[in-house]
Amino acid sequence: MPTTSTQNIIILVNSKSGDCKGLKLLKKMEAALQNRKIRYVVFIDNWIDDLVDYSAVWVVGGDGTLNYFINKYRNINIPIALFKGGTGNDFAWKLYGDINLNKQLDIVLSSKGKYVDAGICNDKLFLNGVGIGFDGEILKNMQSIRWLGGHLGYLIIVIAKIFNFKEHHFSVTIDDKKVSEKLFLMSVFNSSRTGGGFHIAPKAIINDGLFDIIKCKPLSLLKRLKNLPVIEKGKHLNLPFINYTQNNKLLVECNQELPAQIDGELYFATNYTIKVLPNKFCFLC
Repeated sequence: MPTTSTQNIIILVNSKSGDCKGLKLLKKMEAALQNRKIRYVVFIDNWIDDLVDYSAVWVVGGDGTLNYFINKYRNINIPIALFKGGTGNDFAWKLYGDINLNKQLDIVLSSKGKYVDAGICNDKLFLNGVGIGFDGEILKNMQSIRWLGGHLGYLIIVIAKIFNFKEHHFSVTIDDKKVSEKLFLMSVFNSSRTGGGFHIAPKAIINDGLFDIIKCKPLSLLKRLKNLPVIEKGKHLNLPFINYTQNNKLLVECNQELPAQIDGELYFATNYTIKVLPNKFCFLC
């Protein structure tokens, strides 16, 4: 397992992530590293192609930045640390919880690393999850209010979309069994949270070799509104209109091209082939 016994850190920053939150965080990180006499180099936006000269890479940004990172460095073999420089920071929350920067630095600098699973959806790697249809529609409408911040902005769009969203028809194949039905939600998660605080897959474990697959049947407007806070808190898995299962691969076929969110990034396709990549990346956590 990779370690950081000889510290030579590269820090990759997305300057636009989280309304420039990452740049503010970077200043505090640099001060801490200088105080501890640890070697590091910083690249802001224009990231280098090869990380072979470094013992660890620290990524400063949100879920979208992390998704860009893992797709750029698909075969990285040094450990990764993720610092909350985005709006939602859902995967960082899964790794570190709600701790402050100094506590996270202590953990990262002493960790020997832990391998976590990734997923691949068509040609795109992901760590957090994939939401097809409703989740994609939410993301399409998010850009105009990103300035509000992750969870609040997401919640506002969710509430607005609940009133006019029409369920789509899906055919989902798992273990060679195909089920065709209309669904309100079609979500596939490696981790547990999306939208800066919606616990869609509360039981998800990021190193168990399985996805948590959540399907939600069509709901009336009243039931959508009533169950929104239930789903937000992750209390929905036993509800009668929820189908929850786990598997390491599935095929989702749509009756038309539908938007999806993949780690908070917008993606369009008609069919989605999704597979687990066990123990793909090593994180310092």
